[in-house]
Amino acid sequence: MAMQALSRAYSSDLAWSFRHSWTARISTLLLAVLFLAALLAPLLATQNPYDISQLFLLDSELPPAWAEGGDPRYFLGTDEQARDVYSSILYGLRLSLIVGFASVALAGAIGISLGLLGGFMGGMVDGAIMRVADILLSFPAILVALLVNGIARGILPPDRHADAAIWVLILAIGLTNWVQYARTVRGSTMVERQKEYVQAARINGVSGMGIMVQHILPNVLGPVLVIATINLGMAVLTEATLSFLGVGMPTTQPSLGTLIRIGNEYLFSGIWWVVIFPSIVLVVLVLAVNLLGDWLRDALNPRLR
Repeated sequence: MAMQALSRAYSSDLAWSFRHSWTARISTLLLAVLFLAALLAPLLATQNPYDISQLFLLDSELPPAWAEGGDPRYFLGTDEQARDVYSSILYGLRLSLIVGFASVALAGAIGISLGLLGGFMGGMVDGAIMRVADILLSFPAILVALLVNGIARGILPPDRHADAAIWVLILAIGLTNWVQYARTVRGSTMVERQKEYVQAARINGVSGMGIMVQHILPNVLGPVLVIATINLGMAVLTEATLSFLGVGMPTTQPSLGTLIRIGNEYLFSGIWWVVIFPSIVLVVLVLAVNLLGDWLRDALNPRLR
């Protein structure tokens, strides 16, 4: 059975498209390398940048190992606090991916649930959900995220801001991006609810919740997968933007955005490596995610087959 399933998966249209798309293969390879680097950060890093006992201020602001004055122990140099830039990137990449995946999961859960409910129920329920979605769409996503972030920080006591920063970011980005899922799922649900299998389920006494979860939901997940893939890159960028503005991850637990903000403060003093290398990693990550999302959108589009 397992071999037959693997054989069917290998011969599927999606697998064929993946094997014949260099964009999909390269982006998947880049993402795999970045994910493994983030996952294995404690093993690959030369130091824990969050552990003050491992930092030596005499090694601060060292250039990359190949530059004049560089130290072989710090391949990409160090920042003003003597943190190894290479190690900081690995740990910062892990935080950025955690925020990205968690916020996409939160946005997907909210958007899919509201989209199913609105598309299936219709009427006032659908109208109320879509009006809230329209209001959120009328504002730039970063402003909504800043608003949610500011409210959450206002509720929490000041001494808890650093500890709760990652959860506040996940909440802010997740509540910003659910609209796309809701609108897409709503449209697909309105089409699916008119089909014969839904009418048959009604006749058989299946409840509305059962029809939405068991019958309609599996048939509307295709577009959601594409949206989730593209939104991962958007979520990482939003986190980096918030951290760059100083309302994201603290300097004691820097993400890629925080590292870029820290490095930007020292850029014109000649310490270019602190901002350049995290920026390159962020660009590669977002570009690979977007390329993979574009390929997935085209591969799942029956009109392009």
